[in-house]
Amino acid sequence: MPTDKTKVKEEKGDFKALLQQHIDKIPKAGDTVKGKIISLDRGEVHLDIEGLTTGVVRGPELFTESREYNNLKVGDEMEATVIEIENENGELELSFRLAGFQRVWNSLKKFMKDGLTVKAKVLSANKGGLMLQVDAVPGFMPVSQLSPDHYPRVAGGDKNRILEKLRELISKDLEVKVIDVDEKEEKLIVSERAVWEDAQKAVLDAYKIGDIIDGEVSALTSFGAFLKFGDGLEGLVHISEIAWQRIDHPKDVLKVGQKVKAQIIQMDHSKIYLSLKRLVDDPWKKVKEKFKVGDKVKGKVIKVEPFGVMVALDSEIHGLAHISELSDEPLTNVHDKYKAGQECEFEVVSVEPTEHRLGLKAVGVKGKAGRVAASASAKATADKKAKSEEKDDDKANEEAPASVA
Repeated sequence: MPTDKTKVKEEKGDFKALLQQHIDKIPKAGDTVKGKIISLDRGEVHLDIEGLTTGVVRGPELFTESREYNNLKVGDEMEATVIEIENENGELELSFRLAGFQRVWNSLKKFMKDGLTVKAKVLSANKGGLMLQVDAVPGFMPVSQLSPDHYPRVAGGDKNRILEKLRELISKDLEVKVIDVDEKEEKLIVSERAVWEDAQKAVLDAYKIGDIIDGEVSALTSFGAFLKFGDGLEGLVHISEIAWQRIDHPKDVLKVGQKVKAQIIQMDHSKIYLSLKRLVDDPWKKVKEKFKVGDKVKGKVIKVEPFGVMVALDSEIHGLAHISELSDEPLTNVHDKYKAGQECEFEVVSVEPTEHRLGLKAVGVKGKAGRVAASASAKATADKKAKSEEKDDDKANEEAPASVA
């Protein structure tokens, strides 16, 4: 049977353990605590912190980035961050601002992890993209992360025109996904394109490489043409996939609103690449049946470059007459002799079907090969003459009488 001294020791031990437990529960500066609002008065919010103590939130610490701290009332359970263990009134000094700040960033991280879609308001625009507000945190969306509906397609990639297009989105709400969060750097990157891609996944599953689609030209740029097709899908026809012949700009053969057929040649997630030219036979396969080396042909100059002229021999086959094939005399400026639209006579000097290349030279001009051959012939003649003269000299020396001593 325990003695009185033993009982006292046990009670002291229990009290010490309880005290330690109580001390362990007392929050420290920087801790996030939960509490119930017990009063709201004169710009101060008082909370009961789990029955351990009371805390107060006041002044600028009442303002927070999280909407959860709006419209507070007695009895609400809230989170706050401890900024001081004991103020002048013996209470915990708390902050909704810090807790709200942390809560917002935690939410953003969860949005990214779960792939959730959130609303963002466009605040401003610059040449690189849009500044937006997600919840109460500023974020950035690069131009490349805009959906096709909002992507600024501008001829020539004029940055000032792109900025004008982006500014049209200011004050609008966009559906976005968080794709990068860095709380330490307070960096938030969002994507509207990611939302669009998710919506298109089921639609894209209905297509595969090789499929032929009916589309409509939705935009023309220096690098290609965009086609809309199917249920809100859009693909790019690169300028090299528009026609077998060389073209300067897609607008030379296409116009916005034109209905065309195209073949899907590549699918990279939501990016779809199309081809127009693969739906027609490659005319270069039979080019040798039309044109042979040495043939004299008439052609129309379609482009004049510093290095030569591009010539259309018919509607499908274009050739190049290099500057070295246009004159046997030095030609400093091709524009002095040739103009676009001019019809001239040329001679075929090379045909390369696989490379889609056909070489020409102006009729009556020796050309590079002719000049090389002429130079080689002249050198051979000179060498032959020199050898003949050397033999004559040797023969003369042999027939000459010996000198008298």
